[in-house]
Order: sequence, then C-alpha cells, then structure tokens
Amino acid sequence: MNLASLLAQFEPGAASHKISIPATWHQGRTSYGGLSSALAYQAAKMAAEDLPPLQSAQIAFVGPLAGDVEVQANILRRGQNTAFIKADIMGADGIGLTCTFIFMNRRQSHLDYINIAQPEFPPLPTADNVRSGPPEFFTGHMQYPDKRLELGLATNRLASWHRFTEHDGLDHIAELICIGDALPPSAMGLMTEKGMVSSMNWQINMLTDTPTTDDGWWYLSSETHHAANGASSQYMTTWNSRGEAVLTGMQSVAIFA
Repeated sequence: MNLASLLAQFEPGAASHKISIPATWHQGRTSYGGLSSALAYQAAKMAAEDLPPLQSAQIAFVGPLAGDVEVQANILRRGQNTAFIKADIMGADGIGLTCTFIFMNRRQSHLDYINIAQPEFPPLPTADNVRSGPPEFFTGHMQYPDKRLELGLATNRLASWHRFTEHDGLDHIAELICIGDALPPSAMGLMTEKGMVSSMNWQINMLTDTPTTDDGWWYLSSETHHAANGASSQYMTTWNSRGEAVLTGMQSVAIFA
C-alpha cells in the first residue's frame, strides 16, 4: 500500500481515524517515522476548515507503532493568522507519536533573507541508476541512486536523492514530511561499530507553501554536529530538483553503541 492509499483512508470531519500500517512501512518493530509523521499531519490538516499553510511542526517519537493505530487531532488554539493543532497516534502499547503542527498565514515583511549553504548536488538519478530497499522495509517504497549508508566512513554528513516509487498526485507537504526522514541518522557515518539508533524527536520548518520538484526527486541532507553520551544532534535540509531549500529540520537521536 503506497502513501497515497494510506492517506486516502482519512475521513474529513472524523474525530479520529483508524489506520492499519502495513509491515512494508516498518523499520524494525515500528512504523517508519516519516510515515507516522505524515499520518499525523493528515489528521491535523483535517481537524479544521480553511487552515492556512503549514509553517512548522514538533514531532516526538514516543514509542513503537505497528499494525492497527488510531490517529487523533484537536485544535489547541486558533487565532487570526495562526492555528496550533495537536495530533497523536495510539497503538497497541499506548501513545507512540505526538505532534504539534503550526499552520500560519503568510504576511508581508521587510525581511527577505536566506543563509543556507548549498551543497554540490549530484546529477538527478537516471532510470538505470536507481535502487530500492527490500520489500519488507519502508525503503521498498522509495528509490535512490546509491547504498544509503556504510559504517566507518568517518563522515558526519549523509546526503542523497530520494523519491517515492509511486509519487504522482501526492500532497507535496505530506510527501515532504514522509520522505524528509528517509536518511539514516548521520551519526551512523561516524560509527565504526554496528549498533541500534532511534530518532527521538524532529523539529521541521517549511520554507515554502508550494513545494515542487521534477519527477518526484528530493535531495536529503543530514549533518551531525554533536554526538556523545548515547545521543546525537543533527541538522537536516530537504532541497528540490532546482536546488531550492524547501524544508529544514533538527533531530535528537538515541545511540545504542
């Protein structure tokens, strides 16, 4: 079941939404975090009519989610320009994900500034230079040009083009949220021993109301700036095919090695 099919199960006006997360969207014993975040966003944007565009989100990965889950969203506050909406996903073991989404009308400002260093973008992948993950893992729904990770490379930065194999007709905000967490934690590029890692939270900021890209390709970049005492902190940026930054983020990651 692809992302569009999962999002189509949400019913406008419903107080809660019961969704079954297929095993093909798992990473280990839990749902892929990007998918869980996109499901929460889908519920949040249906919680009220005429919401402004998404500006920001704070996402906490509380516990494992798999199989049948319930997604709920409610308005915390709605002002003239901004709406705060809380969304939770509950599974068999209780709450597994909690989010606060901020929807905000854009207004004129004297500030027009950007200071995000552009990487050297590799060429967009060609049809004969893409791979997917195994069908029992969430990366089976994605395409990317190279192996996603090798340990012992002594690098704190991971970056690669990614897209959903089936990407036509997607809400680009939901698409970005879902694919924006697709890279492994960048601290793994520094690891010389195998060990478990787990994202604990994710702060994202949207840089555009209408993200678009060519042929579904998004360039994902993650850079660890601190790793010690069983946790790392990383900055994240998603770019479109024209080299425009469309989403920035930050994560705290638990390191079990």
